[in-house]
Amino acid sequence: MTQTGSLNRLINRRPGSAALLDVDRTLPMPLTQQICAGLRQAIRQETLLPGARLPSWQDLCAQLGVARGTVRLAYERLIDEGLLVSLGAAGTYVADSPPTASAARQGEEPQDAFARLRPAPAFLGASQPGLFQMGVPAHDAFPAKLWARLHRRAADAGSLFQGQQDPRGTEELRHEIAAHLAIARGLHCLPGQIFITSSFRSALGLLLRALPRGGGKAWVEEPGLPFTRHALRLAGIEPVGLPVDAEGVDIAGARDEEIALAVVTPGQHAPLGHVLSAARRRALLDWAEVKGRWIIEDDYLSELQLQGRATPALAGQDRHGRTIHIGSFSKTISPAVGIGFLVAPGGLAQSLLNVATWLVPPPNYVAQLALAAFLREGHYLRHLRKMKCLYAQRRDATVAALAGYDEPVAPAGLAVHMALPDGMDDRHLLRRLQADGLSPTALSQWYERDIRPSGLVLGITNAQPKRVEQHVARLLCLIAAETA
Repeated sequence: MTQTGSLNRLINRRPGSAALLDVDRTLPMPLTQQICAGLRQAIRQETLLPGARLPSWQDLCAQLGVARGTVRLAYERLIDEGLLVSLGAAGTYVADSPPTASAARQGEEPQDAFARLRPAPAFLGASQPGLFQMGVPAHDAFPAKLWARLHRRAADAGSLFQGQQDPRGTEELRHEIAAHLAIARGLHCLPGQIFITSSFRSALGLLLRALPRGGGKAWVEEPGLPFTRHALRLAGIEPVGLPVDAEGVDIAGARDEEIALAVVTPGQHAPLGHVLSAARRRALLDWAEVKGRWIIEDDYLSELQLQGRATPALAGQDRHGRTIHIGSFSKTISPAVGIGFLVAPGGLAQSLLNVATWLVPPPNYVAQLALAAFLREGHYLRHLRKMKCLYAQRRDATVAALAGYDEPVAPAGLAVHMALPDGMDDRHLLRRLQADGLSPTALSQWYERDIRPSGLVLGITNAQPKRVEQHVARLLCLIAAETA
């Protein structure tokens, strides 16, 4: 977190927030005292952390619309209280050990539901993925120098842009994504149908606001992504799990009276790795056409199938405009890129544009320009080709390292599944593994039904062949210790 950025977020919080830094000239309290009170509360609540650099008093007075002497006096009072430290020309900082006041906290911290679903990268540190973590690309293969060069170039070009962005995102990036989808995913669309988002979750949030509600339930895959089920429930839609086998999700015989939509991963199922078969694709598309329902296609890792060409997008086979395609660059390039996209059928484009205009702005303008160049200059397809070779090697190395394991092992897309000894609780085991720096996924976490299979899902993207044998040996020792 940048130091001045943290204070800017504090200043710009919505009215009524307990930690709002603002001034109100209608109050009898002097402006200096109001600024002191806001900063004091922010420090004690740890909204401003120890060591955070504050803006100069000249900059803050311009932000708040007060005289320079007013802010300067407020800083001096907080320095006297031991909350701030002045380093002269180097700036003013929150003291390393400011006086605390637990009574100043407004209620308890909100529960972090996301923390229960994400792995804990304890071994390598928070800046790098944990060992065997799923859903993250290889951190050692990110084209950092190339991306930095493209980003610098985009920053120079973007510095001249002073207007409001198109709610759908930059035309340059939407054009490049449309061209890429036509070539690599068999999906032909216009740039005007594409909405740039920050992630799959951002696209799903945009879509759930825009979709007309034809019912209160949605088909999801069982097993399936927990994030999707949580998002649907927040939108007031109850997820209904459908079984997944080697041909993908099966809708045959499923009751659909209250089903408004289906959310599927046809290109590479998570976490089983299966590709939706041609027959199942036809059945799903026919259902959506006949019933007038919607299909949300989560294009999860479809471009990184390790054998053969990537299966065409389901939306590219839909001739009736009932499928919404959602993609992301977080898993193919890096989460740091922070860009995904949604392809809207013609019947939804206007509704999505209305929501995007007022509620869901597109991501960083400069990052969009950099990604457009990454696609336009051919770097993305080269990167995908390199990653497929790299991941195939890492998956093979992981399977080889598990050759002596007594339980069944099976590759599944960019993961390897491990069965566990009878009676072993995979979630209990996972907590033990995470404490030792290993971050696979418990298979049971992907299920909602009462009886859930137990096992581990090992992500292979960061399983470097030179070290994977050592890491697998440590994993097997911990499993053996649980059975002893």
